[in-house]
Formats: sequence, structure tokens, C-alpha cells
Amino acid sequence: MNFFSSWESLIRVFVIGILTYITLIIMLKYSGNRTLSQMNSFDFIITIAMGSTFSSGILDKSISFVDTVGALFLLIMMQFTITKLTVKSKKFDKLIKANPVILYYQNEFQRDAMMKERIGEDELLSAVRESGISTLSQVEAIILETNGNISAIPKQISSIEKLNHEKSYRDATSST
Repeated sequence: MNFFSSWESLIRVFVIGILTYITLIIMLKYSGNRTLSQMNSFDFIITIAMGSTFSSGILDKSISFVDTVGALFLLIMMQFTITKLTVKSKKFDKLIKANPVILYYQNEFQRDAMMKERIGEDELLSAVRESGISTLSQVEAIILETNGNISAIPKQISSIEKLNHEKSYRDATSST
């Protein structure tokens, strides 16, 4: 069991770690907000690869600082290129990104879709509550978004329904 190899090794980890971290922050700043946005599967893969590259560059003495920065730059440029292509080409966008999936629609759970996506009713009800909606009767649809988030879409209430609701509310509160 080796708890300490040398001061030189420890200093290298700190120096390379700090330099790589600063360089990565600068590269991410210039690559744009999209690099740090909510992740789809491709973004997730790039993030894991960047973490692995960062870690290897700090801990593996055989990998130079320049090699580490070059690998990180390559990953960021790949992510930038892929996102640029997804904006320009709908076909490429569909190839890279998942499609949104309707999990609940017009008072019915879409059980096949829920099973396929491995999502239970409790997760859907949680998304409803997080959206500030109190009951499923107020929900038009619940959708699994391309980034993995679950969105609850409220039903649109017509002006007549609003007026009837306000009248029944006034009637109920004035009788107490």
C-alpha cells in the first residue's frame, strides 16, 4: 500500500490540476452557453469524457499538460460541431437527440410509453406538483423531454370556465 510516493508527484498533481482547470474554464467560457446547458445523451457522453480526460491528465505522469489540453479542446470542438450540425440539420438533430415522449394525455396514462421509458406514476405526479399544478384533472399532458426532464402541461381554461369558476368560488365563500 503506497500512501505517498514523492513531493514531486504531489506538486505535479497540484500544478497540472490547477493549470488544466483554469484552461478548461477558459475553453468552456469561449465555447458558449450550449456547452454547459441541460444535457442530452451526447452532452452527457462529452461531459464524462472531459472528466475522464481531466482526471487522467492530472494523475497520469505519462500524459503531458499539452496533451491533456489538446484532448479537452478536441472534445469541446466535437461538442461545438455536433451542436452546430443539430441546429442546421433536422435529420442530424433527430439522429443525435432523443424525441420527446408523451407519458400522459387527456386524463390517461400512456402505459406503453411509461413502461418503455421506465417511468412510474409517482414520477409523473412529482412533475405535476413541481409545475405548481395541484391535480391531474388540471393537466393536459405530461411529456418526457429530450433532456430527460418531465414537463407537465396544464389544460387551458377558457374565459367562460374562468368566469364560472370565479362565480362558484364567490358563491362558496359568501355562504360561509
